[in-house]
Amino acid sequence: MTLAPTLTTLDALLAGQSATVIHLAPGNTAEAGVDVSRRLMELGFVPGERIRMLKRGVPGGEPLAVRVGDSTFALRRFEAALISIQPE
Repeated sequence: MTLAPTLTTLDALLAGQSATVIHLAPGNTAEAGVDVSRRLMELGFVPGERIRMLKRGVPGGEPLAVRVGDSTFALRRFEAALISIQPE
């Protein structure tokens, strides 16, 4: 019996956990006036890339500090929700 990999979105990842990017959903251009998914891909959030959730802001858990490669980015929750991941 083969178990399907557990997929979730980056906004659900706990601080200290790592994951692999699986897919980016199309972003709503009305949110920020730019193509959010394209911007995230340009930052390095591409399928197959390993990422790590470093910390969540207090209060409300926003922004999210995420490490991609050697870079650290602060994402808003709606941006992180566009990134499908497979937790490690």
